[in-house]
Amino acid sequence: MIPAAFDYKVADSAEAAIAMLGEYGDEAKLLAGGHSLIPMMKFRLAAPTVLVDIARIDDLSYIRQENGHLAIGAMTRHTAVEHSDLVKAEAPMLAHVASLVGDPSVRHRGTLGGTLAHSDPASDLPAAVLALGGTIVAQGPNGTREIATADFFTGFFESVLADDEMITEVRIPTGTGGWNYQKFNRRAQDWAIVGVGVADGGKGISLVNMGSTPLRATAAEEALAGGASAAEAAELAAEGASPMEDTNADAAYRTHLAKVLTRRALEAAGVA
Repeated sequence: MIPAAFDYKVADSAEAAIAMLGEYGDEAKLLAGGHSLIPMMKFRLAAPTVLVDIARIDDLSYIRQENGHLAIGAMTRHTAVEHSDLVKAEAPMLAHVASLVGDPSVRHRGTLGGTLAHSDPASDLPAAVLALGGTIVAQGPNGTREIATADFFTGFFESVLADDEMITEVRIPTGTGGWNYQKFNRRAQDWAIVGVGVADGGKGISLVNMGSTPLRATAAEEALAGGASAAEAAELAAEGASPMEDTNADAAYRTHLAKVLTRRALEAAGVA
């Protein structure tokens, strides 16, 4: 299908983009890699009247180490995260998960900030950042604010970002313990039917496609903290989740997968 008509604007700085968002309000959308927004526009699931192209904001593409965390600019491409020696050394789970996103063409255009802003519960990287306890930095007309990833996602394709805010940076804690990421899909490059991310030896466990947002498996995390085994904790992985039903799987099957994949991820992360 062909998207509805829209105006096209180019921003050469975060400040310029935020000014345009303030001018056009909720009728405007930011365009970074475009691999999430453009398909939605083609299917008329999104119909912004203004697209603000931020792909030329080069100063938001970086990876560096700062005060116990990795600072990753919002415009950093998935492929840069995947191949960064610094990310591999300090947050290897993030590099690994970036390598699983789509195909090379997607990874060369998609951005870390874009996939977080899109807030798709079936996406890999939001769940990875959630398990890792990341922080999202958003900038608006009144300055910047730091948002814990656990507080960022509010609903299906929804977040706490205001209409005139944009993500400028993602901060990932370094020095975390054992990790693993399990993704079950029918074909390579498909969205996960269910995915599970385990970080820091099980202190962070996230679920993909088990609700309207990326979820923390808090019952499983708490069980591990209380001395439960990986198998015992995995049985609690789906508590509080609301898995959707579609042509790929019903809720019962997704619940079963969440338990199986959580146990596999915990054991692979070194949790007995």
